[in-house]
Amino acid sequence: MAPNNFNIRQIEAFETWPIRHVVMWSDKPINYVQLKNDMFGKHFGLFVDDKIVSVVSLFGGSKEIQFRKFATLKEYQGRGYGTVLLKHIIEIAKKEGYQKLWCNARVNKTAFYEKFHFKQTDKQFVKGGIQYVIVEKDE
Repeated sequence: MAPNNFNIRQIEAFETWPIRHVVMWSDKPINYVQLKNDMFGKHFGLFVDDKIVSVVSLFGGSKEIQFRKFATLKEYQGRGYGTVLLKHIIEIAKKEGYQKLWCNARVNKTAFYEKFHFKQTDKQFVKGGIQYVIVEKDE
């Protein structure tokens, strides 16, 4: 079921950091979730009643675009907000003419991405004790 009472808008990188931190790496210092290339990305927030509850950042190349640091506050997970935000960036990738959209997915989250026709690659790695796999979607 699609959530109600929300809006998505482009935000500044620093606005993503608190959610990235609390959802993904709360045991690390906040600078752990700040990316060296944040200043070159496009950052999006999903707001519910003017409260930012989900974030994602896009980094484009010439033919492909990567999304990173996709996070939804725990109390808002399972309500469809992440789905809405992911669909939003899929549409952006299509509109901007990218041939591929991809991310480094936590292995335990791959089923979520498969619902959107992302396919797992054979590229895997471990970061911070967490297993990741690259998933990608051709546009």
